[in-house]
Amino acid sequence: MKLIPFLGFDGQAHEAMVFYARAFGGRVVSEMKYGDMPPGMDSDPEGCGGFQPQPEHIAHSQLEIGGAVLMAADGPPADGTCATTINVDVDSIEEAERVFAALAEGGQVQMALAETFWAHRWGMLLDRYGKPWMVNCMKPMDGGH
Repeated sequence: MKLIPFLGFDGQAHEAMVFYARAFGGRVVSEMKYGDMPPGMDSDPEGCGGFQPQPEHIAHSQLEIGGAVLMAADGPPADGTCATTINVDVDSIEEAERVFAALAEGGQVQMALAETFWAHRWGMLLDRYGKPWMVNCMKPMDGGH
């Protein structure tokens, strides 16, 4: 299991990740714009400010620095709940379901744990303390993202 910081930006995700790559000596290894996502995958999760992404905004960016990972996307304006999230990257569907259920206990599910085009399972929630989390059981990358 890996815990990965996920930063939300208001249209500056690409610029910020290039800056962080230069500052930390890492490199952006994947990036996808909302306009490149399959139909139906560009909607805002409920509870994150009604954000309507533009096609040129970043839906996913991943920076690798040695063994560390930082993820980011253009998302809802920073309102204290969706600006920074911890992504829990797990190795199996069973582990994703277990971790998601545990974190959701007493919290609020924003996006139910489900299969997506990039993950066997992915979901978002606020835990009982109001902290945002994503649980992600990735599918193998095809090299195109």
